[in-house]
Amino acid sequence: MKKIVRKEIPMGSKTLVLETGKIARQATASVIASMGNTVVMCAIVTKADEERRDFFPLSVHYSEKTYAAGKIPGGYFKREARPTEFETLTSRLIDRPLRPLFPDFFTQEVQVNCMLISLDKENPPDVVAMLAASAAMSIADVPFNGPIGGARVGFIDDEYVLNPSFADMPNSDLDMVVAGTESAVLMVESDANELSEDLMIGGILFAHQEMQSVIKGINEFADEVLPERKEYVNAHADEEQKVFDEVNTNHRAALADAFTTVDKKERGEKISAIKDQLLEGLDEEKHDDYLKQFKEVEKDVVRENVLSEQKRIDGRSLTEVRDISIETNFLPSVHGSALFTRGETQAIVTATLGSSKDVQIVDALAGETKDNFMLHYNFPSYSVGELGFPMGPKRREIGHGALAKRSLRFAVPTLEEFPYAIRVVSEITESNGSSSMASVCGGCLALRAAGVPVEENIAGVAMGLIKDGDRFEVLTDILGDEDHLGDMDFKVAGTKNGVSGLQMDIKIEGINEEILEKALTQARDARMHILGIMDEAMPKANELTSLAPYFCKFKVHKDKVKVVIGKGGSTIKGLQDEFGVTIELQDDGSVSVFGENKAVAEAAKEKIELMCAEPEEGKEYDAVVAKIVEFGAFVTFMPGKDGLLHISQFKEDFEHLTDVINEGDNIRVKVTEIRRDGKVKLEFADSE
Repeated sequence: MKKIVRKEIPMGSKTLVLETGKIARQATASVIASMGNTVVMCAIVTKADEERRDFFPLSVHYSEKTYAAGKIPGGYFKREARPTEFETLTSRLIDRPLRPLFPDFFTQEVQVNCMLISLDKENPPDVVAMLAASAAMSIADVPFNGPIGGARVGFIDDEYVLNPSFADMPNSDLDMVVAGTESAVLMVESDANELSEDLMIGGILFAHQEMQSVIKGINEFADEVLPERKEYVNAHADEEQKVFDEVNTNHRAALADAFTTVDKKERGEKISAIKDQLLEGLDEEKHDDYLKQFKEVEKDVVRENVLSEQKRIDGRSLTEVRDISIETNFLPSVHGSALFTRGETQAIVTATLGSSKDVQIVDALAGETKDNFMLHYNFPSYSVGELGFPMGPKRREIGHGALAKRSLRFAVPTLEEFPYAIRVVSEITESNGSSSMASVCGGCLALRAAGVPVEENIAGVAMGLIKDGDRFEVLTDILGDEDHLGDMDFKVAGTKNGVSGLQMDIKIEGINEEILEKALTQARDARMHILGIMDEAMPKANELTSLAPYFCKFKVHKDKVKVVIGKGGSTIKGLQDEFGVTIELQDDGSVSVFGENKAVAEAAKEKIELMCAEPEEGKEYDAVVAKIVEFGAFVTFMPGKDGLLHISQFKEDFEHLTDVINEGDNIRVKVTEIRRDGKVKLEFADSE
């Protein structure tokens, strides 16, 4: 039986508890991590093999069990189904800081399985899951240069708050998750309410400082569990260096020339031709080894050009943004649309307005919420000139869409402020760097084109990093190759007033404060440039599009809500069918009517108001004869309201009342008396 090891680690006002040796003992390593009553189990399995690959097959899977929050899954099959968006985003959150801490030569399969098994109403599980994965990886006896720490930072009442609770977050101007090692920051994921660059840097440094106790605690935990560790070395280092030198000698000049070609497609064709020349005459069994070193030479050429000559692939300066073009409302039948093109990256972004019945209901373990703002990002294979089968959104698409949504979210009005559900869709039609930031720019323009009251334009830009020892350069508005061959992908979005979204992924073992400050400063300059172009294209939000559903909101007396609903909902259903509208009622008497146009919505409103109105003495009404009796006629003069038109009101000579009036006749009446018991007496409106 494995030794049970337990470690309590203070983290601000809370305590992280790690335990191993009791659960999931057949896994390579497993840890139970808890903070408060939120508990996550992480089990890691590694597969030792001699197969050589040119990639690291690390997979991270975070899942939530509904029993963790005392719930049974919804739907027909009462079982957890495909991953939710939160589960997918949390899997990415864990993967991104773990991956760069493995050496390039390590290509064994590693699978990380994190499972939420208990959730309290205070501690979000994503940071707990990240720390569980860090601790488990630290005892898995793999070449992991960790551990990592992680922390969430809020900004409430002008103060940073460490690991704020669910209840704290609605009051926070910042939601930031930071991961890092003892010496450097590895990953940042955040959205903010137009905070300054200084406050964003402060939040990152605050998180990095506060996670040091956790990093120290995980190290102590790992030393107790695994005092002796296997030493990993690259057994093929000499062979790889020999192949690298050969490829570098024979093909570097041609690659350097290819990387002066600005057009992505033409550049790719040149590189493919050099690759074919490399493989010509080689034994097929050597192809993988030579192609791997070919990529290393590519990487070295691009990086050295930047570091030694400040020379980029497309000839731009290090701080220059590519050419931008913008078209708004170019799709005639869409509520709001924008075509945003920056260099060889292009997005068609649309905004659609719907009634509140279209609001997204999020059934999360922490509780059900309603979201009036949706943003969906699509990345078809043709956008990069490749073949591919259209499938549902993958992790990358979900992650990019979530980043764009967080960057715009603060500026989107609530349902109370703007009574529409809002869906933004970003269709990436070309991609060569930072399509998520193109989605932010295009998304803001599409919202404003549809007439959503977004006060300021919001822009985003992606920054890159080339670092070699003490030498480094930060690149503005990176190309796809600069992202792939560089050391950082740092995306920043915001307005002229401050930052609204930030995502940073580091491919090396972290960055320091100097690089962070330089990247944010360059990003701000680039954002201001892009915002200037967006302001010229759309200086303010349009009037509400005429294509959107017409909306009107009014109140009736709360006692009349049942009248509008009717028995079993029959009345409200009848009204919706009659006018072709959507009617929503609140217990306080608030009524919302959505219709295809103003005429039908206002007609429905008028009828509802009439149904809920009380009769007034002396007022005239159009009425319909409902029933003939011996002493007069009962007349419906308001929906659900009848009154008696006494026989004495008829001046004509007749033998039977039906000689002068019949059921279904339309007449004009006047209310003469409303008795205490509610009965109403009527007379003809034109009678003396």
